[in-house]
Amino acid sequence: MATKTNRQWRLAARPEGLIKEGDFQLSEVPVVEPGPGEILVRNIYLSLDPANRGWITDRKSYVEPVEIGDVMRGLGVGVVEASNNDKFNVGDHITGLIGWQDYLVSDGKDLRVIPPLGLPLTTYLGALGMVGITAYFGLLDITNPQEGETLVVSGAAGAVGSLVGQIGKIKGCRVIGIAGTDEKCKWITEELGFDAAINYKTEVMHDALKQHCPKGIDIYFDNVGGDILNEALGRINFKGRISICGMISQYNATEPVPGPTNLINLLAQRAKMEGFIVMDYMSRATEALTQLGGWMMQGKLKYRIDVVDGLETAPIAINKLFEGSNKGKLIVKISEES
Repeated sequence: MATKTNRQWRLAARPEGLIKEGDFQLSEVPVVEPGPGEILVRNIYLSLDPANRGWITDRKSYVEPVEIGDVMRGLGVGVVEASNNDKFNVGDHITGLIGWQDYLVSDGKDLRVIPPLGLPLTTYLGALGMVGITAYFGLLDITNPQEGETLVVSGAAGAVGSLVGQIGKIKGCRVIGIAGTDEKCKWITEELGFDAAINYKTEVMHDALKQHCPKGIDIYFDNVGGDILNEALGRINFKGRISICGMISQYNATEPVPGPTNLINLLAQRAKMEGFIVMDYMSRATEALTQLGGWMMQGKLKYRIDVVDGLETAPIAINKLFEGSNKGKLIVKISEES
């Protein structure tokens, strides 16, 4: 039987600005047989996320950076092709940190089996994966939305933001989404039920927030940072809450980024701004996934995916996130489903 080949994207250099293909090196190694207690996983779908950019930057963060020469870290969905581990059977679909590669040999510690519910496998990289858990706890635990409050979401057409806005509507909030194209603004209002949308590329943010939030902002869910965060701070209400999920506007910055000029409003309005990392909530993942799954079954949550074909495309495709050209959860298809 012919030996299988495992293609692996390994980090070759620390990126400056947008990621370039030359920042990674594609290597090919033989697929090894799993040892005692190990499994062999074939990667099917690879998730591309803004967090990937932070993982390859050599600075202090919530996880150690990927080292030069290491396989690029990444979430994926795969299938078990061989198992010496009683917790996993051949044919099981799993999700976890598979990495930017065709195959993974693992002890299964950081992997979980996907229940056979008949849902598309891509769901487990989106609404029923880290994305959904991020949206759920980042909104509900950090900001505790109340009926009638005004919620503003940046990156509102993205994987996390689109779910945050819908959860906000379920909780009775008035929801305004911020996105970068008219098509995205139309999608979140006409299909997802947002009350209003702002195109930050064509509208003056200060004026648009004043128009759509005449009574101020009770909750701001931030995915982008920068000038939009500053404008949201300028309209934050008394006892307002700001959830910091990401700051994608500055992930590729090559110079220090100026801080917000409206931070004094946190003091004047006795408001709260808090960052969070989804991994802090993984012990409660079942809580989130159960509720998210229920909302999906009721038709209250919608999502869409943007699938790019081929492992070889990953280093370039990831920049769609930073250019704003992705339409929904960005995923690379690595191999065919079972």
